[in-house]
Amino acid sequence: SRVKKATADKVLAAVQRLGYVRNDAARQLKQGRSSALGLIVLDSANPFFADIARAAEQYADSNGYQILLGNSRQDIQRELGYLKMFQEQRLSGVLLSPVEKVNGLADNFRNVGMQVVVVDQKVDARSACSVSVDDVAGGALAAEHLLSVGRKRIAFVGGPLEIHQVNDRLVGAKSVIDKDPNATLVVLPAAAQDVISGREVGSQIVKMTKEERPDAIFAANDLLAVGVLQALAMNASISVPDEIAIIGYDDIDFAKAAIVPLTSIKQPAQELGETGLELLLDEIDNPDHQHREITFQPELVIRKSTSG
Repeated sequence: SRVKKATADKVLAAVQRLGYVRNDAARQLKQGRSSALGLIVLDSANPFFADIARAAEQYADSNGYQILLGNSRQDIQRELGYLKMFQEQRLSGVLLSPVEKVNGLADNFRNVGMQVVVVDQKVDARSACSVSVDDVAGGALAAEHLLSVGRKRIAFVGGPLEIHQVNDRLVGAKSVIDKDPNATLVVLPAAAQDVISGREVGSQIVKMTKEERPDAIFAANDLLAVGVLQALAMNASISVPDEIAIIGYDDIDFAKAAIVPLTSIKQPAQELGETGLELLLDEIDNPDHQHREITFQPELVIRKSTSG
């Protein structure tokens, strides 16, 4: 707009002829900021995190930003590697679903000009913005439902317990089950939060005697629940939900499409992604930004895996 049309036409013709691509690194140096944002998730293969990423990408795109995605695979060293790379790329900000508790990390990156908002984990608003779901309440919801349908020998399938979401869901379930003198809770550790790990735990359950088996499974996410369900389905003598009821967590699309539609604790993935990006952009653009701690409440979605 600041040059004559004839001049602009010549420049654009040269751009087309030479295949010119601007040097965005040099542009960032001049402007002091990037048009890219980072997103680091625990497991990009998990549809729950894919839904968060999709919502965040759409919100970023509508505000003139692009998203660079990192998959930590629940590995703290991979997470730190992505954060270092994003810092070196001078990204304006990062939406982070952390492997461990965030202790001073946000301040460290904010000091070098990169804002950090935590998603899927609650953080004290004095240090950073966060958007999360009350997983303790979600675990309690799952346990209350299983007890309400008459289940007493409940197994929690999840791991590693160092992942705070997994531990919070177990804490919530235990708080409810411990109040029932006739109910018991056992933990069946899973190597990871995926279908294969769920299938491995399910195979262990199949080998148990009828007296040893739980009559209900609370899986820390839907992928684990689907894996357990697959293992039980391969053993025609174990019926779901007649002998073993199963409830998962996240309410991904696979839950309702499972061989036995899966009862699940729903998390609002789209709201997590959108709200996280909204907080991140406000922190980037607004000098009067105030950190906020936003917590959504989970919701019980009942299907055939517990209701018969």
